[in-house]
Amino acid sequence: MDFDNTVPIYLQVIRQIKSDLIQGNLQLGEKMLSTRELAIMYQINPNTASRIYKELELEGICFTKRGLGTYVTEDQNVLITIKEEMADTAITQFVESMKSIGFTKEDVVRLVEQHY
Repeated sequence: MDFDNTVPIYLQVIRQIKSDLIQGNLQLGEKMLSTRELAIMYQINPNTASRIYKELELEGICFTKRGLGTYVTEDQNVLITIKEEMADTAITQFVESMKSIGFTKEDVVRLVEQHY
């Protein structure tokens, strides 16, 4: 993964994990990589990998079974929430970008309809 220097690495990995979950590359209830494996996979510091899992747990995306590992939540509603949050972020960024280059709402709607 190529990291963007303007965004903290742990946030970029979290975004990737959420994307994997939405795309079905990571299933509800599935066992996740160990923090060591995650660190190796993304070539990041093990402390960063640990922070990623802590943040994901705080968001309810995963949970740890002591001595067994970390697992993706089994709650379908969490998946729906992640999808909606990611869509909201993408749309907000898109709309702001289009506004900054002078497009009106009508222009944006027309262009989206043409390209969809």
